[in-house]
Amino acid sequence: MCLALPARIVAIDSDADTASVELGGVRQQISLALVENVSVDDYVLVHVGYALNVISEEEARKTLELMAEAGIVSEAAPSESAP
Repeated sequence: MCLALPARIVAIDSDADTASVELGGVRQQISLALVENVSVDDYVLVHVGYALNVISEEEARKTLELMAEAGIVSEAAPSESAP
């Protein structure tokens, strides 16, 4: 079974076509090769180090709540954007 997790983009490196994403306080570098027109604070579905698609904050929240109920993730809602 494949599983893509929603994560918030916190930084973008346009030269390398990568981004830092955060989920549950954990940051990870991912590739943006499969998505276009993303910005910091956008939510993306991440699978094996690639952003697969951009989703709304509402969809990310709903997905994370369902995953938390199932015990897949510990975070039930997207974290607040940093000021």
